[in-house]
Amino acid sequence: MKTIRLTMAQALVRFLENQYISVDGAEQRFVRGVFMLPGHGNVVGLGQALLQERRSLEIYQGKNEQGMAQAAVAFAKQMKRKQIFAVTSSVGPGAANMVTAAATATANNIPVLLLPGDVYACRQPDPVLQQIEQTHDLSLSTNDAFRPVCRYFDRINRPEQLMSALLSAFRVLTDPADTGAVCLALPQDVEGEAYDYPASFFARRVHVLDRRPPTQAAIQAAAQAIRQARRPLLVCGGGVRYAEAHQELRHFVQALGIPFGETQAGKSALVWDHPLNLGGIGVTGCAAANRLAKEADLIIGVGTRYTDFTTSSKWLFREDARFVNINVSPFQALKLDAVAVVADAKTALPILEEALAGYQAQWGDQVEKAKADWLEELNRLDGQRYTGSDYVPLVNDRNAASAHRFARDLGARLTQTQALGAINRLIPADGVVIGSSGSLPGCMQRMWRPRTPDSYNMEYGYSCMGYEISGALGVKLAVGGKEVYAMVGDGSFCMLHSELLTAVQEHKKINICLFDNASFGCINNLQTAQGNDTLCTELRYRTASGKHDGDFIHVDYAAIARGYGAAAFTCRTLEELERALIAAADIQDQPVLLDIKVLPKSMTDGYGAWWRVGTPQVSENPLNRACWEDHLAHEREARKY
Repeated sequence: MKTIRLTMAQALVRFLENQYISVDGAEQRFVRGVFMLPGHGNVVGLGQALLQERRSLEIYQGKNEQGMAQAAVAFAKQMKRKQIFAVTSSVGPGAANMVTAAATATANNIPVLLLPGDVYACRQPDPVLQQIEQTHDLSLSTNDAFRPVCRYFDRINRPEQLMSALLSAFRVLTDPADTGAVCLALPQDVEGEAYDYPASFFARRVHVLDRRPPTQAAIQAAAQAIRQARRPLLVCGGGVRYAEAHQELRHFVQALGIPFGETQAGKSALVWDHPLNLGGIGVTGCAAANRLAKEADLIIGVGTRYTDFTTSSKWLFREDARFVNINVSPFQALKLDAVAVVADAKTALPILEEALAGYQAQWGDQVEKAKADWLEELNRLDGQRYTGSDYVPLVNDRNAASAHRFARDLGARLTQTQALGAINRLIPADGVVIGSSGSLPGCMQRMWRPRTPDSYNMEYGYSCMGYEISGALGVKLAVGGKEVYAMVGDGSFCMLHSELLTAVQEHKKINICLFDNASFGCINNLQTAQGNDTLCTELRYRTASGKHDGDFIHVDYAAIARGYGAAAFTCRTLEELERALIAAADIQDQPVLLDIKVLPKSMTDGYGAWWRVGTPQVSENPLNRACWEDHLAHEREARKY
């Protein structure tokens, strides 16, 4: 047997160079490149290996370990899980920073390969720099924190272990039913240790993404359940987009007259104005989808995990409604006691459609009327203007005066819904928007009108603050010449915007639409709606009272962006925003930040959904007690499993 003597790290890089994926007969490289932040745990071993063994892998210098890993997650999401980045950090804090991104990937079933350095396998120099000594178990290191947030974890304590570990790692990375973050911890001494690897291990390896077909029994059971229903409703999840089942979904709903609502991950599988598209569904959904969800006697879930936001904490659907689920994951397919069709959506939908020949849903004119009513509401939201003292915020809480104070302190006149409507109207039809946290995902699931497929990249499985700007860089690497727009709140921007500098360094134009309402507005809404006073959710100066109830703090985010080398605009009115969007369109090879000052309490809210939160059963506050009674009323109506 022919062998090649390489260090463990060199063998790892050579293996990555030769991994391909085949989807419907089309092959492409599976590992696009590596995001790297060098440190003492990876610069000598893996760093040397990249210098020596890299052939096609693209190398990008991250600025924060979480940031570069989030960029890798967004890239793989936009690529429909058909291509990935590997991400490497040093030991200790660098590795710990990636744990959050690992959770983001796994919660969203997105593949990413994490390669953190680790402490010495030989233990001879222990304790080394950044090592945590656990006296009850000396085999533990920071990297063990990856175990609960990864689909697969391994530690390469001997160079020959790399072979079985990589085979298992790529099994998970290419498995649509059970993919997520994969972590291979690399002890820094083992990175440099050599082994005589079989040459065959580095041959071109093609991972075939097989489309799992449904069983005939499952199709028959699903068809029977649907035929017994008069008003079925389909929930379009991310699995539709990852399976590239866009046209199959279109043909299925049109042939059978079945309306559909969209999850955050499923949005933009079909364009917004398709006659059967009811828009977002659930807690952050719109009135059209939520109204019909309450009347549906059967739910067809395609590629959805049924998170609490999709089901409104299992309150949205009728108690007697039945479920049919199409999902590549048996775990997901069985949820809500459904008739489970464990299959790829692109394969299953046409087969199920054929089994339903002659069937038509009986919604009458309800779909058309619900869409017309929602379009009227959309037009109202687009036109929501600040009018001064008579202004009534969309979110009408007990602290509505904050909108007027913000307008006074920062000179802002824009509402959040008005700004979103303008951006949606003025950006290119094929522009890709990305978001993750705060009130923006709710506004966008309700209001955003995708005009081209796969132009909406919302991370809402983990709703991770800090994903937006890092993710915009990842999306830009995926879509090339298309414009990319990160929708981010000021709170999330402050948490993580490190990869803005990477975008500057790489001449990658990303457009950052920063909605500054000087608060964690979404959580402030939740806080006050549950009967509580504001606490640590607004960006105000501390006063002599000891509370943060002074003037709003003015932050010049445009100046921060210019300091990094990006172009920037400050927008306080609709006219300024429109001019900035037009000017930004002419900028090339440079990131752009729009510092958009929007009024607090000017986001969307409600539309017939409920979200179960930790409402206190006992409180001295009568408002809290009233909220508990409301909680009980909704809980009684929610499904139990």
